[in-house]
Amino acid sequence: MINLDTLETLVAASLVLLLGRKLVSSSSLLRTYSIPEPVVGGLLVALLLFGLRSFSSVQVQFDNTLQGPLMLAFFATIGLNANLASLKAGGRTLALFLGVVVGLLVLQDAIGIGMAKLMGLDPLIGLLGASVTLSGGHGTGAAWGKVFSERHGLVAATEIAIACATFGLVLGGLIGGPVAGFLVKRVKLPSVQKAPADHTPLSFEQPKAEQLITPQAFIEALALIAVSLSAGTLIANQLNGTAFELPTFVCVLFVGVVLSNGLSLLIGYKIFERAILVLGNVSLSLFLAMALMSLRLWDLASLALPVLLILAVQAVAMAAYAVFVTFRVMGKNYDAAVLAAGHCGFGLGATPTAIANMQAVTDRFGPSPLAFLVVPMVSAFFIDIANAIVIKLFLALPIYN
Repeated sequence: MINLDTLETLVAASLVLLLGRKLVSSSSLLRTYSIPEPVVGGLLVALLLFGLRSFSSVQVQFDNTLQGPLMLAFFATIGLNANLASLKAGGRTLALFLGVVVGLLVLQDAIGIGMAKLMGLDPLIGLLGASVTLSGGHGTGAAWGKVFSERHGLVAATEIAIACATFGLVLGGLIGGPVAGFLVKRVKLPSVQKAPADHTPLSFEQPKAEQLITPQAFIEALALIAVSLSAGTLIANQLNGTAFELPTFVCVLFVGVVLSNGLSLLIGYKIFERAILVLGNVSLSLFLAMALMSLRLWDLASLALPVLLILAVQAVAMAAYAVFVTFRVMGKNYDAAVLAAGHCGFGLGATPTAIANMQAVTDRFGPSPLAFLVVPMVSAFFIDIANAIVIKLFLALPIYN
């Protein structure tokens, strides 16, 4: 057993990102299908470690202490970049996209429960292989897994939930690019114009763009992120066990929104977006690299065949839904194609995967400010509330009695 400490794991994650960048830049196939760099590098390392474990006695254990804070820092930067005036301007599109997302939640749960019943499984297992873990992610999956074990007597519910969420994280990063590549062939691409020297890319639209920042701005941005993490975690702990319980990352994002807009309204303080963008993109890349290189692929391989079948059907359904529903409802244009790629990312995986998918697409085909405005707010905030309501509605069905 090779145990890597926190700093060694950070070095490994950095090398994974460099590996992913090198592979994507040298492979026309990966560029054609817009596969994100952290996904490429992380999956390759996970496969190598799976091979080492399978054919030798060598095992590598990473210290994922930084993984949680990096994820929370990423969501804090989303909140800090959320300008309420901009969100108001995109309100109709946001509401429409939220409706599309809720439609997928219902479809995923219907597919999961329906297939579980057909194969003679407990319907709760089908629900775990649906919106609980796919649109919900690891945090939501673990929380509901505990509920299913304690209140409904489903053995190993948490383990099944974590494995399903991991499977979804992998597929979410793999299918978003190909889906967008298929769709952009049917739309008019945005015209490429040279940006002015003082132009700041919106949100996480251009992760490779050079950002001019100062040490003071960097420290201010770091302080705002730290406050968002501390206050958001405190709020999440206070809400834990109540009817208003929310995942920690949602509370962190909410604090970021309140902090940036509150400071602007009260004292006229303007967030230095360039510093926030740099820290956000660094957090996102490192989080994805750590999450994917640490995948326990042997746990996925040990999943029962019926559960794997449910998840495979869910992946096909996600791709079809993105093409025939998300893309069409959102306007059948380039923005809709980028939204579809993002929807694949968080519909099967998580918000960081959605952002990485969209970055890979826009890096190749052109910017989509609307997608980077709408997707983070829906996938990181509204979806958890909607998902909880949908799950409870399906749990109220008489099939569990």
